[in-house]
Amino acid sequence: MPSFNANRFAPPSHRPPPTDPFDGVILVDKPVGPTSHDLVAGFRRVFRLDKVGHGGTLDPNATGLLVILLGRGTRLSAQIMGGDKSYEGVMRLGRTTNTQDIEGATLEEKPCEGITAEQIQAQMDARLGDSFQTPPMVSAVKINGTPLYKLARKGEEIAREPRFIHLYRFRLLRWESPLATLDVVCTKGTYIRTLCHDIGQSLGCGACLDALRRTASGSFRIEDALPFDDLLKLPKDQLAARVIPYQKLLNTQPAAAHTP
Repeated sequence: MPSFNANRFAPPSHRPPPTDPFDGVILVDKPVGPTSHDLVAGFRRVFRLDKVGHGGTLDPNATGLLVILLGRGTRLSAQIMGGDKSYEGVMRLGRTTNTQDIEGATLEEKPCEGITAEQIQAQMDARLGDSFQTPPMVSAVKINGTPLYKLARKGEEIAREPRFIHLYRFRLLRWESPLATLDVVCTKGTYIRTLCHDIGQSLGCGACLDALRRTASGSFRIEDALPFDDLLKLPKDQLAARVIPYQKLLNTQPAAAHTP
């Protein structure tokens, strides 16, 4: 007769699972050029990591803070993406493009001489707080499972549902015609290029986004990030030392990027 094994009925262990130094997130200073997916693929290839993702897309021509998710850190995608964002951008007045940024085809050019810093700041002030924003056609927003940018490439223009956004801060840092340097703190999903486009329409001269840099995402700051190329050169143990552990981030709320 088989012997009785009391261990079969013992309660499961409540010890936490063993930690992996690559369970968590790492902060990257993204360069101009590659997509957010390119950076994810680079981490996966160079460091031979199975699970890699990111916590909020940056356009190829944008730079700044990209939160890379590693291992069990990929489970925190929604939590991290839900945080407020901070940006520094440059708006080019006098040009309207089909993508609302400098990369797109020019649709119209108008003179912007005579536009003052006070007029630009007034347009920014008018957009503070709650509002609804219509996503641009050239965006990753999906309609019936298809990203809008794929439809835009076919020359299609379809109705988009406006989305709720909130601007905590919107300041003009510098105005040297035709370029205006902006400081923006906003909720997730806000398109800075659409803000520029709309301001250009209100001013009557048109505008597009010339450059964009993300400086904060939730409680994460660009000052704590390293350039992507520098991270790829690190030995794996030194990279692990820069990972913010999954357990430290678990069940924490995304902190606001804005200051009172």
